[in-house]
Amino acid sequence: MAVSHSDELPVPLPLHELKRRRKPLRNVNEQHQQQLTHMERIALAVTQRVGTIGFFLLIAGWSFVWLLWNLTAPRPLRFDPPPAFVFWLFISNMIQILLMPLLMVGQNVLSRYAELRAEHDYEVNLKAEQEVEVVLQHLEYQNRLLERIVTLLQAQQGSPDSEQA
Repeated sequence: MAVSHSDELPVPLPLHELKRRRKPLRNVNEQHQQQLTHMERIALAVTQRVGTIGFFLLIAGWSFVWLLWNLTAPRPLRFDPPPAFVFWLFISNMIQILLMPLLMVGQNVLSRYAELRAEHDYEVNLKAEQEVEVVLQHLEYQNRLLERIVTLLQAQQGSPDSEQA
């Protein structure tokens, strides 16, 4: 049984062609690190340190010791008298004023990094989808070849030539 040109199966994309077409993946971690300015690195370091339980405990401990000292120490040794604790409030506010912009810059840097990672994940997913599609095309091609082989074998078994042998 001859195969006509209209019966020819389209051959799926070969693996070497798929590899040639795809662009290499980039390392988003290195890319992100290279894009950071010196100030962004400082802001990121501050953000990573301030956002810890250790920093919270440090500030809470400092405040506790400060307030306890100024409440219970002998009067001549108190340097920030109650009930106002003006110096403690001033230092606390200065810490907040100085940390707030650094934290915001650090959060912006982390946000850009998250967007870069999400974009990279999308690229990886697209690549994987294309590769899965090629695998499915190969499987479908092999399935059609097997169906054609089965059809040819069945036709041979039913032909008069096969009965004489």
